[in-house]
Amino acid sequence: MTEGNRSTEDDGKRQFRDPDALRARAGVSGNPDEDQHFLVDDRVLDRLPTYATAVDADTTHILEVGAGNGALTDRLLAVGEHVTAIERNPDLAAFLREEFADAIDAGRLTVVEGDALDVELPAFTCSVSNLPYGISSEIAFRLLPAKRPLVLTFQREFAERMAATAGEAEYGRLSVTAGHYADVEIVERIPKEAFDPQPAVESAVVRTQPRDPEYTVPDETFFMDFVRAVFTQRRKTLRNAIRNTTHISGITDPEAVIEGADEAVLQQRAGNTTPETFARLATLAWEVGDPAE
Repeated sequence: MTEGNRSTEDDGKRQFRDPDALRARAGVSGNPDEDQHFLVDDRVLDRLPTYATAVDADTTHILEVGAGNGALTDRLLAVGEHVTAIERNPDLAAFLREEFADAIDAGRLTVVEGDALDVELPAFTCSVSNLPYGISSEIAFRLLPAKRPLVLTFQREFAERMAATAGEAEYGRLSVTAGHYADVEIVERIPKEAFDPQPAVESAVVRTQPRDPEYTVPDETFFMDFVRAVFTQRRKTLRNAIRNTTHISGITDPEAVIEGADEAVLQQRAGNTTPETFARLATLAWEVGDPAE
C-alpha cells in the first residue's frame, strides 16, 4: 500500500516517512525562537502511539496538537481510524494537506490550521502530541478536563512536577490540578538529541488516564483557585497561606476557615499536603469562608 507515495508496507510491516526527509520536503528547518523543535528520532516517534495503545485507549479519533511536518501524524494514522492534526504555522499546515492528501481524501485525516488554544477542539477519543513547549501548560489544562487518555511530551521538569506526589520536591499546584483529572505517569525521558533544533532542556513523555478523584469538592473552579492561592506561599504554614492569599482564593473570611480547620493541618505546608486534604480545606472554605462571587 502507498499513502501519498511516501509510506509503504514491506513484508507486512509499515515503513513510516523519514522525519528528516519530511523536513526537507516541508522546507522548514525549525526555529527555537518560534518554539519549533522537530522530533526526529524514529525510535521515539514509533513509541509514542504505543503508550496509548498499551492501555487500550480508544483510538477512534486521535487529536494531535502541534503536528509540525507530520512525522508523528504518519504514525498516528497507522493506529487511529481518524486523526485531527492542529498546526498553527500556515506553511506547515499547507504542507500537511499536500503530504497527506490521500489520507484526507479517504476521510481519515483532518488538518486544522490555527492556535490550539483558540480553535474548537473535536470530540476526540485520545490525544498523542509533541506539544510546543511555550503553550504546553495551557494545552494540557485544556485537554485534561475532557477526560480522555493523553500521551504528551513536555519539558522534563514540567513533567516531573505534573506527576509528583505530596512530599516530593517537585510537588506543587501543577501536581494537584493534573491529578484532579487523571492518573499521571512519566513513561519515557527524551534526550535533547532527539530533536532538531535541539531544545535547551531534556523532555519527557507523560501519559494520563482519566479518572474521578477520590474526593469531592463543592465547586471545581474555587478548588483550583484555593490550591493556586496556598501554593503561592508554599514555605508558609497553611494557616498563614490561607490568611495571606485571599486576593487569589476569593475567601473573604479566612479566620472562619482557620477556626474550623484541624490544627495539625494548619501547621502543614502546601508541599506536604495531599489533594484529599486540600479538598477538605477547600470545602470548609467554601462553606464558612464566604468566598466572593
